[in-house]
Amino acid sequence: MKKYRIGIVGATGAVGQEIISLLEKREFPVAEARLLASANSAGRQMQACGNLETIQETTADSFKDLDIAIFSAGSKQSLEFAEASRQHGCVVIDNSSAFRMDPLVPLVVPEINPDDLEKHQGIIANPNCSTAVALMGLYPLHKRFGLKRFIASTYQAVSGAGAAGFDALENELKAQFVPEENSSTATKDSPFPHPIAHNLLPHIDDFREDGYTKEELKMKNESRKILGNPSLKVSCTCVRVPVYRAHSISLSAEFSQPVNVPDAKAAIEGFNGAELWDLPNANRYPTPLQYAEKEDCGVGRIRIDQAFDNGLSLWVVGDQLWKGAALNAIQIAETLVEKKCLKWM
Repeated sequence: MKKYRIGIVGATGAVGQEIISLLEKREFPVAEARLLASANSAGRQMQACGNLETIQETTADSFKDLDIAIFSAGSKQSLEFAEASRQHGCVVIDNSSAFRMDPLVPLVVPEINPDDLEKHQGIIANPNCSTAVALMGLYPLHKRFGLKRFIASTYQAVSGAGAAGFDALENELKAQFVPEENSSTATKDSPFPHPIAHNLLPHIDDFREDGYTKEELKMKNESRKILGNPSLKVSCTCVRVPVYRAHSISLSAEFSQPVNVPDAKAAIEGFNGAELWDLPNANRYPTPLQYAEKEDCGVGRIRIDQAFDNGLSLWVVGDQLWKGAALNAIQIAETLVEKKCLKWM
């Protein structure tokens, strides 16, 4: 079996750590795992794919002789180094928002639009975490009934803000039980504008003049691109919740064809990557605790929507560090290998 040389940009971050773990878990054929990060992390050693690797500072020359580079260090790093990687003949799979809406860059969820990978020119974008999770519930229904519009309310875990988000919730909760730690100490390094423990924040990313945040617009724009439907109507409210891991999304969707619950459930059951967990009278519905560190996204609470014509309401939960980032990136790499379309030059 051919093995591949893979670079991981942002290897010390939350998503980078998950990428390393999942490469091992999924037994991706790795010949070399090159761990790349900031100068502050260079020289440290980490276990990766069976070897003790030394972390290197990311530079334009870091991508020589690599086959694939998975970027998880933010848009700034992606914009600075993706083209250098591409010029070395190394395919970039980017977890940031840097290239998602570039018309020349495929935006891919492998279970939904894998054929778009055949058009890549060396850079492939991973969708936003909440978009990826939402579409794992919506796409099989779209195939069956024809999606026209949807309204989404997200309940996004703190780890979606990186390690700092996880630490913020942890520190605030600890401060309740340690008298010498007051709230100002617990929240001073938080990435959130208000306390997150026992709280909900309807605010993820920057606000625009129209009152929506950038995160909310990602749901609309990215869903349109992935589904190939530029006229899809989407309204979204993104909320940060005091949950460590796994995003939950409430969806109300309208379709072009008449809908019914049995066919909707059958569509979910027949879709790879989604798991129907929908027996509400037996208290069976997806929860973040249940779907943390799980590859499939859970779908439940499927019912006829009472506001939309031909509408369905549903609840989708997925691990945003996995399907929303690291897992989806590795699935893209696996699909590139399967389709034999790594090379484009």
